[in-house]
Amino acid sequence: MNRVFVLDTDKTALMPCRPSRARRLLRDGKAGVYRMQPFTIILKYRVDSNPQPVEFRVDPGSKTTGLALVGNFPQQGRVVLWAANLEHRGQSVRDRLEKRRSLRRGRRGRKTRYRAPRFLNRTRPAGWLPPSLRSRVENVSTWFNRLLDRAPLSECHIETVRFDMQKIQNPEISGVEYQQGELMGYEVREYLLEKWGRKCAYCSNKDVPLEVEHIVPRSRGGSHRVSNLTLACTPCNQKKNSKTATEFGYSQIQSKANQPLKDAAAVNATRYAVGRAIQSVGLPTSFWSGGRTKKNRISQSYGKDHWIDAACVGEIGEQVTLTEGYRALQIKATGRGTRQVARTDKYGFPRGKAGRCKRVRGFQTGDLVRLIQPKGKYGGTHTGILAGIRANGAFDIKAKARKISANWKHFKLIQRGDGYDYGLSAV
Repeated sequence: MNRVFVLDTDKTALMPCRPSRARRLLRDGKAGVYRMQPFTIILKYRVDSNPQPVEFRVDPGSKTTGLALVGNFPQQGRVVLWAANLEHRGQSVRDRLEKRRSLRRGRRGRKTRYRAPRFLNRTRPAGWLPPSLRSRVENVSTWFNRLLDRAPLSECHIETVRFDMQKIQNPEISGVEYQQGELMGYEVREYLLEKWGRKCAYCSNKDVPLEVEHIVPRSRGGSHRVSNLTLACTPCNQKKNSKTATEFGYSQIQSKANQPLKDAAAVNATRYAVGRAIQSVGLPTSFWSGGRTKKNRISQSYGKDHWIDAACVGEIGEQVTLTEGYRALQIKATGRGTRQVARTDKYGFPRGKAGRCKRVRGFQTGDLVRLIQPKGKYGGTHTGILAGIRANGAFDIKAKARKISANWKHFKLIQRGDGYDYGLSAV
């Protein structure tokens, strides 16, 4: 379980404490709840303390980024105090922009409300990133700034990219040809593990030794290009022998292998933007390779997870203590609503109007609330996120994978929506 963030009466960040100590402080009236997620308490008295340094570590990813706070104690060594998996919404941003683009193009081709194309005289500033990539950088930056206000951070450690796009596409490239590209070390096996979900491409077995396997065997003219490589367990690899994947009965393998390397490209494009955003605060920042992270994790016999990779980043990540059964915080970026004025149908024609009021009876979509239902099928207390509000006062709450509707009078606000949804990772 994550430790609890503690603030002084003047909101100075103190060393995070154990949940048991936080419960005693709240029970004795010495502290109050400052924020539910991440759970933070604020003391009702001033404390003169010299907290131990806390390290902020990041394992950037295309879909999910691992975050970890590691404390350095004299007797215990380095211990994970708080960890989270931050799930990005980059693909959702891209899909929405593509939908808007197609609607605008279609509007110019028919006799409806016309929007002329803009003249392409706009310049892009240095370091410009597409909105789908920028959202990833802003998510990490947002949470870094939040944790900076909650814990006494002393230094930052960031894992850099693992994939060299040029070497993955053409492993035989060398010399002057390679120097014209991006000189970053590559790990084809690590890329294949990510692409094929760390399981056998044929029998889908996980947690078994996997071998790099040629879709079209070398004896049949296959190459070492990544588009001809997959992962297979030893029995499947031996059974396939010199057959192609299609002859072996898995024709879909080749189409999946030819999919673009968009996830690797997203990590490549944002790796230094994340570093610059963190460096701008002024804390000492170090960059480390993904190969070192993997070596640290395997040498300590830890399982694969983004927050565990974050805890093992860097040279000092080779000795990190994780509590058995640790459950990290799951953070999912959901956005903060929409600015679209009018809804449209699938053909792009206006369909009704957007809601005129964003907040009803002091509530809005995305707020963390508690529903006390006096009777009925869902009678009892439910805690969750507001999934929908209506002007007549009927609200929908998303609690325990189900949606419950009730009158606004039975709801109590716990925390304002901040563009993220929260949960706990599996044990």
